[in-house]
Amino acid sequence: MTTYAVRDSTTMLRRQLRHLSRNLSTILMLLAVPIIFLLMFVYVLGGTLGDGLSGGGRRAYVNYVTPGILLITIASAIQGTTISVAMDMTGGIIARFRTMAVARASVLTGHVLGSVLQTLMQLIVVLGVAVLVGFRPDATAAEWLATAGLLLAATFALVWLAVAMGLATKTVEAASNLPTPLLLLPLFGSGFVPPESLPAGLRQFAEYQPFTPIMETLRGLLLGTPIGASAAVAFGWCGAIALTGYVWAKWLYNRDRTR
Repeated sequence: MTTYAVRDSTTMLRRQLRHLSRNLSTILMLLAVPIIFLLMFVYVLGGTLGDGLSGGGRRAYVNYVTPGILLITIASAIQGTTISVAMDMTGGIIARFRTMAVARASVLTGHVLGSVLQTLMQLIVVLGVAVLVGFRPDATAAEWLATAGLLLAATFALVWLAVAMGLATKTVEAASNLPTPLLLLPLFGSGFVPPESLPAGLRQFAEYQPFTPIMETLRGLLLGTPIGASAAVAFGWCGAIALTGYVWAKWLYNRDRTR
């Protein structure tokens, strides 16, 4: 059974990658969101917002804001995952798969693996753009590996959540809107300004929401700022989100329903 599941998951992954290759316009649109955020905040607001950071100016700000942009990249990419899953569920292909000798888990596994690979490629592109506009990390090889591990964990967690969202929605239009609040979390965290500069209430939300410890850990790994307990909290949030998304997605997918 394990061999069949792996084989079917590989087949579904190839199917998902083919779909991605045929929807380059959607990928480019999702990729444009974090790049526009990066350019806008660095070149329009970076000079002013950077004055309150150590070193000051636009160069200090691009270093500060890049971890938040990386989280926005993930949140933007998973919107495509939600849409893809919703299209499968509303288009009848899932009902067809259920009548075939296909491992049930392979359909969702294909979506997850394809989306993770797509998101990681988008992260590389956005990181390259950040370097072009002045981002200068001083991480060691080990810190880069830890950074990659944390980004992979965050991507895996949010992709599973996106899959569940796609299964939960009844239309593709609703699926395209459901992940949108995730794009706002870096804005209401430590992604663009230090939480201590925010007013009371919003400051507490920024300190305790899941994206803030992830961004603080990325900032510490890439730029050498203090990490403290942020790393443990960040991976804890990733595990909790991944588990929630997986259980929710599995429950929705195994329900007997016809769309």
